[in-house]
Amino acid sequence: MQFKDSVMQRYATKKFDGKKISGDKISELLELVRFAPSALNLQPWKIKIVTDQIVKAQLLAASNNQQQVTTCSHLLVFCADSDYDGLIRRLDTLMQKNGVPVDMKNMVIGMAREFTGKMSMEQKRAWSQAQTYLALGNALNGAKALGFDSCPMGGFDPAEYSRILNIPANLVPVMLCPIGYAADKPLPKIRFPKEDITF
Repeated sequence: MQFKDSVMQRYATKKFDGKKISGDKISELLELVRFAPSALNLQPWKIKIVTDQIVKAQLLAASNNQQQVTTCSHLLVFCADSDYDGLIRRLDTLMQKNGVPVDMKNMVIGMAREFTGKMSMEQKRAWSQAQTYLALGNALNGAKALGFDSCPMGGFDPAEYSRILNIPANLVPVMLCPIGYAADKPLPKIRFPKEDITF
């Protein structure tokens, strides 16, 4: 499927048929998400994958009773990571392992430390959240490209999700992305004209 087709055919699925997506397809999707862009390549996100129906049922009330959560094949919980010391250390190690020249590595790591070192915890969380949306975009369009459906969901209780899923304190759930095979039909796409989104 061409990228344009994925974008135009993707829609926010409201109900899935419960059929499971194969492990190979999930791996392909995660690979697409893995290559999402991020500032300074810090990749400040993690994804909690929920497949257990009992756990999904426990999350339903914390999801405003939206049935996508219980009818999907896999529920992807996108979490913003605000542990910049840890992220920078991981990136440093990754660049070393991949043979990045020392001067370039030191420049990138220095920029990352300087940039994030000036941030308050609230700013770090907000910045990580913005980066996490980039990864979500790859998941949404990637799902359609791989032959299944998705729905971006912000209407949920992050604190309850953290409690139920035992999510570490440095990770904040920011968006849900249930994926599966649609049991509904898309409505016509309604978007502002190009003239209204440029100035």
